[in-house]
Amino acid sequence: MKKFWVAAGCNGITEHAPAAIHFCMSKEISWELYRSFLAVLHEGSLSGAARSIGVAQPTVGRHVSALEKSLGLTLFTRSQIGFTPTEAALALRAHAEAMHSTAAALKRAADSQGDGVKGTVRISASEVMGIEVLPPIVARLHQQHPELRIELVVTNRVQDLLRREADIAVRMTAPKQDLLIARRVGAVELGLHAHRDYLDRRGTPKSPTELARHSLIGFDQETPFLRSAGKAFPMWRREAFALRADSDAAQLALLRAGAGIGVCQVKLAKRDPALVRVLPKQVALKLDTWITMHQDLRSSPRCRVSFDALVEGLQ
Repeated sequence: MKKFWVAAGCNGITEHAPAAIHFCMSKEISWELYRSFLAVLHEGSLSGAARSIGVAQPTVGRHVSALEKSLGLTLFTRSQIGFTPTEAALALRAHAEAMHSTAAALKRAADSQGDGVKGTVRISASEVMGIEVLPPIVARLHQQHPELRIELVVTNRVQDLLRREADIAVRMTAPKQDLLIARRVGAVELGLHAHRDYLDRRGTPKSPTELARHSLIGFDQETPFLRSAGKAFPMWRREAFALRADSDAAQLALLRAGAGIGVCQVKLAKRDPALVRVLPKQVALKLDTWITMHQDLRSSPRCRVSFDALVEGLQ
């Protein structure tokens, strides 16, 4: 029977490799090496990575070389146009990003120790929610707790709360993980809207079939939600859009500029007298809104207070 040795931090499982084990176990890999690795992975060059993390370019290069030596892997292909990640680097990416998120969460937890509500809370929300809806709620929260630092992460990517990419998330879908706690705060109604100037120029459609004669604003890359919505409204497909943007904020800006007809939150559109709802009876979609966080954070004053403020503000 063959003997196999698992070398922690080395290139997988090796046969008869006690020397490899001794090398890897006797020398821990510094987090700084992984941080530089991630920066190069994100920026594609040593110079860009150095700027992003605020260290000297030669230092980033030494870190990447040291990590490759410690792991026994080639992580990047070097060329005149930059650093191209190898298959090994791409395989390590999720683990390194999880380390980065955990280190940041550890720092937030450490900063919040002591009496009172203080430290940093990281809140994730979609673009439109983060730009158009949450700012007044966040402003009130900070006024009530001036020692609280709030990081508002505005992204349409669903951040992983289990990996601590954020402390709290405002989501349009119910969480499925058992380790997350969530509170439903209501449903957001979506409808088609256009600027008055656009409708004055092009006319107001009286039926869904008339939308084919209009400039429609929509997405570029399809998502699971868009596929689901498309079942209820088959005309809303990529090929029908004259203007495409995956950014919800960009789509809203195009609506306000009078570029065409697009989807907008009904209550949000009501704030702007120039935005008119189109085909309200024929086109109406609803999204449940949830406030979610990891159950381990329920005893954290900074997270509990922020969670409650979001629930109250959105309700």
